[in-house]
Amino acid sequence: MSVTPAWAETIASFTQKMQKQTGFIPVYYDVAADKVYLQIDTVNAPFLFQSSLPQGVGSNDIGLDRGQLGATRLVQFERYGNKLLLKQLNTGYRASGSNPAEHASIDEAFADSVIAGFPIVASNDGSVLIDYTDQLFSDIHGIAKRLKARKQGSFKADAKRSGVYLPRTKAFPLNTELEALVTFGGDGTGEYLRQVTPDADSVTVHLHHSFVALPDDNYQPRPFHPFSGYWKRSWQDYSVPITEPLEQAYIPRHRLAKKDPSAELSEPVEPIVYYLDPGIPEPVLSALKEGASWWNQAFEAAGYINAFQVKILPADADPMDVRYNVINWVHRATRGWSYGSSVVDPRTGEIIKGHVTLGSLRVRQDYLIALGLTSPFTSENAVTTEQKEMALARIRQLSAHEVGHTLGIAHNFAASENGRESVMDYPHPKIDIKGDRLSLADAYDEGMGEWDKYVIAYGYQDFAEGTDSAFELNALVTRARNAGLKYKSDADSRASRHASSDGHMWDNGENPLAEYDHLLEVRRIALANMGLNTVATGNSLSSLENALVPVYLLHRYQLEALAKQVGGIHYSYENKGDYATPRGVKLVPSETQVEAMMRLIEASGAELLALPATIRQLITPPIYAEAQTREQFNGRMGRVFDPVSAAESAAAFSLQLLLTPERLNRLAYQHSQQSSVPGVDDVVRKIFSMHFYRQPEPQDILVARLQLVALQSVIEALLSDETAPEVKLAITTELMTLTEWLEEEDDVPAYRGLEHYLEHFFDTGEWQMRFTPKPLPPGSPI
Repeated sequence: MSVTPAWAETIASFTQKMQKQTGFIPVYYDVAADKVYLQIDTVNAPFLFQSSLPQGVGSNDIGLDRGQLGATRLVQFERYGNKLLLKQLNTGYRASGSNPAEHASIDEAFADSVIAGFPIVASNDGSVLIDYTDQLFSDIHGIAKRLKARKQGSFKADAKRSGVYLPRTKAFPLNTELEALVTFGGDGTGEYLRQVTPDADSVTVHLHHSFVALPDDNYQPRPFHPFSGYWKRSWQDYSVPITEPLEQAYIPRHRLAKKDPSAELSEPVEPIVYYLDPGIPEPVLSALKEGASWWNQAFEAAGYINAFQVKILPADADPMDVRYNVINWVHRATRGWSYGSSVVDPRTGEIIKGHVTLGSLRVRQDYLIALGLTSPFTSENAVTTEQKEMALARIRQLSAHEVGHTLGIAHNFAASENGRESVMDYPHPKIDIKGDRLSLADAYDEGMGEWDKYVIAYGYQDFAEGTDSAFELNALVTRARNAGLKYKSDADSRASRHASSDGHMWDNGENPLAEYDHLLEVRRIALANMGLNTVATGNSLSSLENALVPVYLLHRYQLEALAKQVGGIHYSYENKGDYATPRGVKLVPSETQVEAMMRLIEASGAELLALPATIRQLITPPIYAEAQTREQFNGRMGRVFDPVSAAESAAAFSLQLLLTPERLNRLAYQHSQQSSVPGVDDVVRKIFSMHFYRQPEPQDILVARLQLVALQSVIEALLSDETAPEVKLAITTELMTLTEWLEEEDDVPAYRGLEHYLEHFFDTGEWQMRFTPKPLPPGSPI
């Protein structure tokens, strides 16, 4: 006896009472049951699947922002009997040859991933209908994993408290968009979650699913070069000859072509258009539009006319729709990073959609920094135009920077050493000194730099037919190198332990020592002027601390640039043949290393870190109903402002930069090769000289605290598993010398105590005075 399958009913019959939208994948909606059905007309045909988060959680610490993109997957539907599977294809391992057996061997060697399975509920004429509702209500974005990883609680998607969001469920010829309100139920134990939800046990967001037809085959991938300035998209190609590398590397970029490739200037076949979030308030909206539009300068330099455009997103458009490149204005409970991400075809590197996320509190932080630097409130109706202009200048830069990422471009943290030649750097405000006042007029640069123009030329230049594009691209790289343009990106810059002598974040100028000295003078002037004039009439005296933090720590980023000179090296992203004589690796000159070392040590001293009494005496505990925040110093005196712990944090930061195990290990090696480079014993001896040997009896509690910070920092370096054995020996020798000195100073009670603890340390290996220095308030991003 034959059994009639459950999906024997025709699609027309099954869906006769449903709402239908025709498009790339037809969508049916059952109003009565709140269910979504998809009509799959073709199986085993790849397409792109993109998940995203249209409505987020609102916490920078959790990291689930409105508009956040999820993974871009190359997928296809496959039928197995009475069910349809959605399989993500493995794009990391391929065979580009024409031999079908070679392709099959790769497919069979590396796993794919089935991300969902669906029962077939109806069919006809080769098409099948599936119920997609459970998948739409699922945790496709990894919300529960993120909340657990951030220690905010355990959660699970709850279909009973979820629903299809029809306004953004649409089908178009080349893409189908689905959206749902999805609720995660659980036990919300985390502080960050409680800050941003009305009920921390119930987290409701929106999740978006995009099904996108693959672009045609007319896009030409462009090869990656380590000096191109682009991110790298790569895969392993097992069909290439054994004389060629397995890795095939290309840059991500939008499709752009000239109408007339042979013309010096030509309009594009189709321009790149970015759309601004209409919810951005003025004057920020105009500033963001202006900053993003700077990129057209670079495209013009590459021979295009009006190839890059910025418009306001139409009222009826969905920012998650893959047809729109968007610039989103995202609110969070606390300030945080902005991002530029993209939907990229994993087969070729072609950017399908650029997607910018700009944190709305960034502009307020820059305004606060400007107020702290200038203390402008000399009257009740003080004008703060200059300070607002600085904040808007920064937001223009930020807009251009994040859009640059969505064009495929990587960071260039060395551009500031060429004179602010790229918006892809992290810029620190350039502050000029005018007598006893500070000027913010040139805080941030405007427009495209030479590096930006070069990068756009490399990625988007449309070469005329018959042109040797590989030759022309190499010529672009050579011209950029010969022009002296520098390039260092994330892998060489983000961690302060790195050795690159250039490519520092949040710095200015080609000489890190000179810029540090300049910033110290700026800091001195700003602190001398700081007081009642820093606070607007009607604001609390306790709020002065908010403006104090970024000014007191104004030198923090330049300290990182200094630290990289110690044990640092000069090098570039160099391939064989780039130069007639390879440049390779060179040590930072020994005199530079010594000067940088001394400035780092001096930055941990009381002379620099002591606050004027005029400031200390003004900052009251927070007034009633005013909270202490993470943006303020971490103290040890309760709600009372703690200037000693503020200094402790700054001193520990400087010394920990200097005493990073990797840096000390490099120093030991470099000193063995070149005796003028300071050795590890020199470093430790200079620290102890600064904090002990040159100090009078530590009657001042600040001096005493900084002594403990210095000693603790040295011992932490000694105890680190990453510290090389010869470095440990050098540190131990200097600690023994300090112990002997303390023994000679036994008439000082504090020194007798330290001597006791050090002797116990040498006997047992246990440092009983161990404490955790208070962390600095968050600095990045600015």
